[in-house]
Amino acid sequence: MEHTGGVRPSPRSRRSSRGGARGAAAAPAPGEPVDLRSDTVTLPTEAMRRAMAEAEVGDDVLDGDPTMRELEERVAGLLGAADALWTPTGSMANLIALMSRLGRGDSFLAPQGAHVLDFELGTAAWLAGGMPRPLPHDAGPGKVTASAVRRAAADDGFYASLRPVLLCLENTHNSAGGTVTAPEEHASVAAAARAARLSVHLDGARLWNAAVALGVPPGALTVGADTVAVCLSKGLGAPVGSVVAGSAEFVEHARRLRKMLGGGVRQGGVLAAAGLVALEDIDRLAEDHDLATRLAAGLRERGWRVREPQTNIVLVDVADVRGTIAAFAEAGVRAGAIAGKLRLMTHRDVGDKHIRAALDRIGEVGPSSTGSPGGPAPLPRTALGG
Repeated sequence: MEHTGGVRPSPRSRRSSRGGARGAAAAPAPGEPVDLRSDTVTLPTEAMRRAMAEAEVGDDVLDGDPTMRELEERVAGLLGAADALWTPTGSMANLIALMSRLGRGDSFLAPQGAHVLDFELGTAAWLAGGMPRPLPHDAGPGKVTASAVRRAAADDGFYASLRPVLLCLENTHNSAGGTVTAPEEHASVAAAARAARLSVHLDGARLWNAAVALGVPPGALTVGADTVAVCLSKGLGAPVGSVVAGSAEFVEHARRLRKMLGGGVRQGGVLAAAGLVALEDIDRLAEDHDLATRLAAGLRERGWRVREPQTNIVLVDVADVRGTIAAFAEAGVRAGAIAGKLRLMTHRDVGDKHIRAALDRIGEVGPSSTGSPGGPAPLPRTALGG
C-alpha cells in the first residue's frame, strides 16, 4: 500500500458529536472494580449510540449500505488502500486476507506469538489451508528483521520442501506487550518479503495505537503491505467491527469470502455509524498510553516487575499468573493474561483516578502487614512474583 496524507473528515461522523470518555472523571465507587482486562471492555459513547440510532441504512448484500460504504472508504483512505471491507471481527478480517493468499500446502511466516498464530483457533491452517511458520523476535519484542524473512523464504530447490507464500506482520504486537514497529522497520521487512515473492498481510488490530505512539499517519505504517486489517472495537471503542483493506480486486474477492464465512451484512450501517464516530477519536489514544505509563511506574514503585509500555498494554512478570489474577480480582482490579504474563490494559473508560485506585488496591508485592480500613486488600504471597 502507498502512504497517503490526511483525509477529509467524514460528513456523517462530523454530524455526530464526539462522545468523550464514560466514567473517566469520577473515581470508582467502593466495591466497583477497576476493569483493566482489555481495551475491548469499553462501552459505546452517547455519540455512538445516537449515530447508530440515526444511521442511514440499506441492504448491504443486495445493493449496498451507504453508511457502511462511507466507513469503508474512510478507512481505506486512512490506510492508503484502494478499497476496504467491513467485517464483524478482527479474526474474520485476518482470515479473509489469509484465505485470499494461501492455497493448500502453502506456508506463511509470522512473528512468534502473533494473533494469527495463537489466538484464532488455527483457522489459518484449518480454513485458509496454510502451514504456519513462526519467526523468532530477532529485532526486539514482536519484531523480525528483513534478513530473517529472507532466510525463511529461501527456496532450497527441493520439490518436497514447504514454501512460504505470505508474511503476516502485527503492529502493535499484542502478546509482546503492545510493541510498536516504526515505518522504516516495517518497510524494510515488507520489501524483503516482496523481493522473495511473498505477499504481505498486516494485522493492524491496534495500528491506530502504533500511529499515535509514533506520531505518524496510519498509512505510513502500511507501506508494502498487500492487505491490512484494523479494528474499531478496541482502543477506538466502537461496540463491534473491523475492516480489511487492499486493492479493489482483493475487496471484491473478500466480499465473497466474507459471505462464505457467514458474514453477509444487511443494514450494517447501524454498526458502521459507531465506527465513523470512533475514527474521530484516534488522537485520544495518547491518553491511554499516558495512563499505561503511569500505571507501570506505580507498579514498579510498589515492587512489581513491569515492562515499560510502548502503548496501552502493561505486562507484569509474576510467578503465578492465574493466582495473581484471582488476588487482583479480590482486591477490586480485573486483569488478564497473555504469553505467560499478567496483562493490564488502559482504555477510554478509565481515567487517572481509576489508575490511582487500582494501584492503591494492588499495593506492594507481598501481603500487607496490617491493612488500614478502606486500604488495599492483602495479596496472597503464593500469587506474587519475586
